[in-house]
Amino acid sequence: MADAGHGTGGFAPPVFDAAFRARLAELVAWRRDVRRFLPTPVDRDAISALLALAAQAPSVGNAQPWRFVMVDEPSRRAAVRTNFERCNAEALSDYAGERAQLYTRLKLEGLAEAPVHIAAFCDEGADTGHGLGRRTMPETLHYSVVTAIHTFWLAARAAGLGVGWISILDPGELTAALDVPAHWRFIGYLCVGYPCEEHLDPELVRHGWQDRLAPDSTILER
Repeated sequence: MADAGHGTGGFAPPVFDAAFRARLAELVAWRRDVRRFLPTPVDRDAISALLALAAQAPSVGNAQPWRFVMVDEPSRRAAVRTNFERCNAEALSDYAGERAQLYTRLKLEGLAEAPVHIAAFCDEGADTGHGLGRRTMPETLHYSVVTAIHTFWLAARAAGLGVGWISILDPGELTAALDVPAHWRFIGYLCVGYPCEEHLDPELVRHGWQDRLAPDSTILER
């Protein structure tokens, strides 16, 4: 007879007690979108370990479509920076008045300061997963990469590292600059390093761009 609490596989699941759950909630709350980094180098083995954790993220059909590119070459980093600067200038033109002034005061990237740059792609040509779960919602392949990014983000925060997700970029231009296969779809560009300052509130809340919504305002019952 199996011991109480054991699954059918014969292994007891880990016990996540109240203290762990409280720490997990604290970790989620401290997952900040970091834009200001110290120049302190980050050990590449530590990044590899975090990416290995990210690879434990859920994915549709177990397709595991994430592809992470470590961007180290100065010329490629410069191309990404140029890409951001042009897209950022175009984005500013969408705002006017006080909102435009506030936009110019926000720090929206840490490309110059972050010691580690990682570009996350979705391999749309991968045959892993054999199409399971994607017939009616093929976009779930992209969502799978997002779950891996979030897993990496939380793991990095637990390791004392900060992560900034840079989205003000032209995907096609970035894909070309990094010379990756044409069937890789760009998902996100991550700046990683040790934060030079810590805040519990997100920068966009702190500067009055957008407050947090009350959780119950986003939940409907049917």
